[in-house]
Amino acid sequence: MSNIWIRTCFAAALALTSVAGNAAPVPGQPAPAFTGTTSKGESISLSDFKGKRVVIEWTNHECPYVRKHYESGNMQRLQRALTEEGAVWISVISSAPGTQGFVSPAEADNLTASRGVYADHVVLDPEGAIGRAYEARTTPHMFLIDTDGTLRYMGAIDDKPSANKASLDGATNYVANAWAAVRDGQTVEPASTRPYGCSVKYGD
Repeated sequence: MSNIWIRTCFAAALALTSVAGNAAPVPGQPAPAFTGTTSKGESISLSDFKGKRVVIEWTNHECPYVRKHYESGNMQRLQRALTEEGAVWISVISSAPGTQGFVSPAEADNLTASRGVYADHVVLDPEGAIGRAYEARTTPHMFLIDTDGTLRYMGAIDDKPSANKASLDGATNYVANAWAAVRDGQTVEPASTRPYGCSVKYGD
């Protein structure tokens, strides 16, 4: 067992404590605080990014809905566009050991490289502490947090709840629209939508 993987599991246990007691995520309210460990073995906290806008994406590379967005390049284009405008993009993997989408740190890094991912950090959350704090229900499930830590958007990536790549044609990208609204000082509409995709594979 690698030292990185041991640190990841230990940090996940700490994260369970650090997010316990957080209120449910609500647009217009402070986003739940969290601490997690990345695939590189680094500990990061939401508070580390104060003053920056943060996008959090729940992901599972085996989920057909996630595959639609990655195999088409749709997710990578969104990641690149927003990170080039100053976003910090955090991808979270909350699949429990033995479930669909569970990966080791090395596997997570290989997926990042092979798919051309533009995420700044990939956080491994095998205990599901961060996922439960955010009430993440599906992969993908998206969140946009403003510079002051306020949650501005939560929900689906777009308005086409399908695993078919053809559904991307003409889709309204809620995350891109929310980002533009926040950037331009406008109200995010809608601020919350129903997420679609595979259920997050939490353990017992």
